Amino acid sequence: MSDVEKLHLEIITPDRVMVNEDVDMLEARGALGDFGVLPGHTTFLTTIVPCEVRFMTEGKTRQLSAGGGFAEVNDNGVTMLLDAAEFPEEVDLERAKRALQRAETALKELSSEDKEYRVFEAALLRAIARISTAEKNIG
Repeated sequence: MSDVEKLHLEIITPDRVMVNEDVDMLEARGALGDFGVLPGHTTFLTTIVPCEVRFMTEGKTRQLSAGGGFAEVNDNGVTMLLDAAEFPEEVDLERAKRALQRAETALKELSSEDKEYRVFEAALLRAIARISTAEKNIG
């Protein structure tokens, strides 16, 4: 592929630049659901919910777990500003499983009107994304 057919991807957290490279495609989850981006995609801005972000380069798919944040798509580029992100080998799987159990337990005991409900709901989504990403590194 030529450079014209690539999508420049930047994934940035407060701690570091996770990704700064040209990719063939990107998949993530925004506030309105899953989305994919290919070169030439229409411009848009979205919030990112905790999810597994996947991107492909030269036929190889890579992924990372993403906390919440924002993504901007424009001019054959995607910039994601995330509050946290981890590659599969960086995820502490046992810690993520404990966080999942804590969030599930709390959500069973809370009603959706409780002010803590959204906090535990976000924790649940983060744990699911971390576990899904970490399990890609096993085997």
